[in-house]
Amino acid sequence: MNAIALLQTSSTTGALIAQVLPILAIGLVFYFIVIAPAGKQRKKTQAMLSSLKKGDRVVTTGGIHGTIQGVEAEVVYLKIAENVKIKVSRSAVSGVLTGEGE
Repeated sequence: MNAIALLQTSSTTGALIAQVLPILAIGLVFYFIVIAPAGKQRKKTQAMLSSLKKGDRVVTTGGIHGTIQGVEAEVVYLKIAENVKIKVSRSAVSGVLTGEGE
């Protein structure tokens, strides 16, 4: 009787592993395809926002191109035309333009 109970226990454990293993595999794939790249992009964006300085040419999420005239904790002042300056949230800056991007 003990041998039969032992065989039933091992087959139950094997069935449980067979059911859980695909779920774990899907979780790992999801992590490496979605979560890890999103974290890397978030760190890159945070580094870009923290390194903003006066004179940088930037583009906002709304598509406004301008030159930074001043930087505060949560606000960036952009010069978008002669004698036209706007106050924009720092998080609204989507990228810094380089010489070749102009």
